[in-house]
Amino acid sequence: MTIEVSEAGPQDGDDVRSLAAAVAAADGVDAYAEPARRDIAALGGGHGRATTRHLVARAGADLAGHALVDGEHPDDPVAELAVHPRHRRQGIGTALVDAVLAAAPAARFWAHGDSPGAARLAEHAGRRRARELWRMRRPAPGHEAPPLPALAVPEGVAIRPLRVGQDEDAVVAVNNRAFSWHPEQSGWTGADVEEIEAESWFDADGVLLAWDTATGELLGFHFTKVHEAPASTVGADEALGEVYVVGVDPGAQGRGLGRALTLAGLHHLEGGGLRTTILYVEGDNAPAIATYRHLGFERDAVDVSYQR
Repeated sequence: MTIEVSEAGPQDGDDVRSLAAAVAAADGVDAYAEPARRDIAALGGGHGRATTRHLVARAGADLAGHALVDGEHPDDPVAELAVHPRHRRQGIGTALVDAVLAAAPAARFWAHGDSPGAARLAEHAGRRRARELWRMRRPAPGHEAPPLPALAVPEGVAIRPLRVGQDEDAVVAVNNRAFSWHPEQSGWTGADVEEIEAESWFDADGVLLAWDTATGELLGFHFTKVHEAPASTVGADEALGEVYVVGVDPGAQGRGLGRALTLAGLHHLEGGGLRTTILYVEGDNAPAIATYRHLGFERDAVDVSYQR
């Protein structure tokens, strides 16, 4: 069988999106992170990021695989790829990895779902397992969720929904202080928040902000998210809530804000009829994992970053 890898063209958009959906349905986890999914949604429409490259692998007449190289940060290119379930174990993944390395020799790879096949491709690429991102779920599969603890807001703090057009600058500032260390979450701009607000899932009532009642300063925030059924990106057949991002200003640490904001979001989602909630957390963040387990979350998937 001849495998051909080339740059994707506008005409490939629908086929790439169909491939991504087939992979999510087969594996129970999306092959791409959210920024990549936005780029794939825009493929062929002229609205994707100029720094993103799409490569497609064809086996005969079939589009059998796709790789995305995110070059937004030139010193740290990131690659994600998917092979159609019908075309696995035929060398498609190896051909895509080789093409990615030819285009971006320093690329690190995200493997969503931690499959043995991804580990083999990483070894072929000379990459090591460097980072784990856990997906946790409440309730854990096969279990009932424990009742949520009552929400106790710390003294001197008020939690209220985001005011669109007023609070974005404060959110950006807190985010960038809270996540200065984080390779994906750091460096937000107002445009990044506007992009989130333009998403179909965005609901300002589901963005909870914690304010200092004495100073009027923003102390932290919790963006919740709802994946409408069918939520193919997370392998579910019902609507799911998500603890999308919780950030607390480093200067406000120690006041119980992380727990309060998390609970405020969980109560909001539960009040909207969501029976199941997911979140993503760094696999080495033991304190956060312990907190989430106390609230009834358990790990049910792992994403792995492979690096040189």
